[in-house]
Formats: sequence, structure tokens, C-alpha cells
Amino acid sequence: MKSIIIIPARYASTRLPQKMLLNQTGKPLIQHTYESASKAALPVSVMVACDHQAIYDAVKSFGGNVVMTDPNARSGTDRIAEVAAKCDADIIVNVQGDEPEVSGDAVDRAVQMLIDNPPAVMSTLAVPIRRRQQLEDPSCVKTVFDALGRALYFSRSVIPHPRGGIQEEHLQQEPPLFYQHIGLYAYRRDFLLRLSQLPPSAPERTESLEQLRVLHHGYEIHVGVITEPAIGIDTADDYRRFVEKYLREMPSET
Repeated sequence: MKSIIIIPARYASTRLPQKMLLNQTGKPLIQHTYESASKAALPVSVMVACDHQAIYDAVKSFGGNVVMTDPNARSGTDRIAEVAAKCDADIIVNVQGDEPEVSGDAVDRAVQMLIDNPPAVMSTLAVPIRRRQQLEDPSCVKTVFDALGRALYFSRSVIPHPRGGIQEEHLQQEPPLFYQHIGLYAYRRDFLLRLSQLPPSAPERTESLEQLRVLHHGYEIHVGVITEPAIGIDTADDYRRFVEKYLREMPSET
């Protein structure tokens, strides 16, 4: 099955303006994400779907593939669907543009899950949660899945919720009880093109989580467990930490 990676890249950002173009490392942020995604072995190509000429020019400047999309697209999903409609591929991988440390192995894992599970229309990833602060943070999206890896639910609340309250033993037990959802998705192309036509569900509107629309309409999402998440760049502090780490590790690069 042919797979491709599409990276949605939006110019405007509320918390960190024009973050795709931040370049304190000597490279724009979108280039770091592009190069990391390109390490995946299964997808045959990587493409950026952008909404602004400045991002388009930045990607072109480092030799990347890029296409301009509707600046009024409602979401990154709609942006990649616009590109996917013109692509010859069976599986589309959505890698967020603000995840410069995304793992090629993680991308391959998401693709392989769709190859191995024909009923699934989407796949995504999760990582164990071991810290209470992270578990109780609404910005950390949690997920639960069945014994076959099929998603049961996604929530900003603690799920599953221990009846007697959260104890330290719950955070340390094996297999892990709590999982953070990682926002890397692989879609079957035909389903991606239908997704925006599905009406939003009450849980989706309540939690502000688009993946709940998929479950509400009876479709199957497979969840793969990884050990380390890619760190997204949402704030100036996130970017500062990324720059410090990148510059610290530069001498070891070959």
C-alpha cells in the first residue's frame, strides 16, 4: 500500500506567532519537522500543506515539497484532505508541523497498523502517563483502547478514573493504566476525504476532540503504544528548550 506524509503548516498561531518560520537553530521549524518525518521508511514522499506564501517560500528554499492550500480551511485535517484529493496514495499520514522531533519509527508504526488491520480507517499513537500533573492536565488528551488496540474513547479528563481516587500505584502499575494520546494520525485516503462530511458529535463538541467524531459514527481507530512522545512546540518556552537541545546535540551529528 502506498503511503505519503502531509504536514499541515499554518502561518497564524495564537500562542507563538509565525512559529513555523522560527529559525534560531539556523533552520525554520518546519524544516526540522520535514527532515524528521523524512526518516520514515514506509511513506514514499513528504509534502507540506501551507496557507501562506512565507511558509511556501521557506519550504522551497530547503528543497522540500510544498503546496498552497485554502487559507480558510477549518482545520489541519481539512488542509491535508484538500491535498490528498489530488494525490495517488492509499494511506495519508498527518504529521503536525510543530513537532520537529517526530520519529520516523512512529510514522512507520502508524502506517503499518493500517496495513495490518483492514477494518481500521485511522491509526494513531499513545504513550504511558507516569506523572499525576500530566494526567490531570486537560491539555494532555487521554485515551483508552481494547485488547486489540481499538480506541474506545479519547478525553481531556482522567480515563479510566479510579473509583477511590488516583493513587501513586495507579501511575506505576504494569501494564500502564493511563495513556496520553499522541496527535499523529494515519488515514485511509478514501475515509479522509469523507471525514469532513461527517457531522460533529456531542462528545466532539464537548471535548473539542475531532477524533471522537470518527468513533461516534462507528468507525475503527487503532492505537499503537510507543515509549517516548514527540514534543510539540506550542509556546516560546517549548521552542527555547528545543533550540537548547538541538544546539547541545549538534557536535554529535554526522
